Amino acid sequence: MDTRAQPSPESSRTYARQSDAFPATARRQARAGRSEYAIVIEGIGLVADLSGALYWPEEGVLAVADLHLEKGSALAVHGELLPPYDTASTLERLAWVIAFYNPKIVIALGDSFHDGGGAARLGEADRAALGSLQQGREWIWVAGNHDPIPLRGVGGEFVRSLACGKLHFRHEPRADRYRGEIAGHLHPSARVNQRGRTLRRRCFVANHQRAVLPAFGAYTGGLNIRHPAFCKVFRGLAFTAHLIGDQDIYALPATRCLAD
Repeated sequence: MDTRAQPSPESSRTYARQSDAFPATARRQARAGRSEYAIVIEGIGLVADLSGALYWPEEGVLAVADLHLEKGSALAVHGELLPPYDTASTLERLAWVIAFYNPKIVIALGDSFHDGGGAARLGEADRAALGSLQQGREWIWVAGNHDPIPLRGVGGEFVRSLACGKLHFRHEPRADRYRGEIAGHLHPSARVNQRGRTLRRRCFVANHQRAVLPAFGAYTGGLNIRHPAFCKVFRGLAFTAHLIGDQDIYALPATRCLAD
């Protein structure tokens, strides 16, 4: 985006809107198991990807939430030993998504690192992989509750929140009736009955005014969308769960999803 408003230091950043056509070759492609699935927020069509990323084709913006990089190494400090490959796995999945959409801007919606020391613990290979993903595009780190202070040595730009046209990107969704909000933090997952079996899937949750993205990180769990935290954000159950399947995304009213 060539035209932009000046940001206020370490707070929020605002872009003026400049539309670009969504490449026809990416509109519906069988390769990589992706098909175009739209979530409409404030009249803007956004592509929900099977990975859990959200793509804004008009602006070339790709948003991902809750990467929780270096969670494995953080847990190891406290004696919880898990395979130390979560960062590499998360970055590899993100690389596939970036290669598919080729975004101009990537927005990481907070809790990108599991703790304040995560950026310093990045291995050389993972740091190089992250730098490679950032080449040729803007990369914006939004502050999260796990990583509230500016990240060092990981490239990109650090902001508290980001406004772009009608959409507002932040980590934690606000409890008021905020329009155009794209957030993370809650790690939404939905529990449903299918043919006598109970399934639990990561999901996007949205109404026509706001959306909460699923956690993208390899070592991230999920919070049931029937939890009161979601009712607080959406003022009840008047929202849709967009469940991520193996090859497609399925929309269900929140009222049809099961509580734990």
